[in-house]
Amino acid sequence: MSPATAPRTPRAEYRAGLLSQLSRFVLVGCLAAVVDYGLYQILLHLDMLASVSKAISFICGTTTAYLLNRRFTFGQAAPAGASRFAKFLLLYGTTFFVNVGMNSLSLHFMPDGLPLETSLCWLIAQGTSTCINFLVLRMVVFRHTP
Repeated sequence: MSPATAPRTPRAEYRAGLLSQLSRFVLVGCLAAVVDYGLYQILLHLDMLASVSKAISFICGTTTAYLLNRRFTFGQAAPAGASRFAKFLLLYGTTFFVNVGMNSLSLHFMPDGLPLETSLCWLIAQGTSTCINFLVLRMVVFRHTP
């Protein structure tokens, strides 16, 4: 039997599944980030406060991410239902404050006049909430229960 046709161990299947989900999550996250960042920049150029801009853009990016992750990334993992949606709302409600808070903290502590200051702060906030989201989405919200 060649290595390509050898049966996979449960650990190997878990890793393959994790890698597959992670790659789809990153792809969906990139699209949602384009929505979030694009809207954030538009609202800033319209002279909206940074925290308000970040809040609105986060909600729009999050909605995009949830809809795509539900179908594309974790679609086979768990049945739809009110419980899953409630867990999602709790998670994203929490990461909303983490995201907006990290953006505000980063803007506060970032040296003035730094090139791409708002973009860097947005990236710090986005990276923090994205890590939290993937872990909780995979292990709680869209957890596969046999």
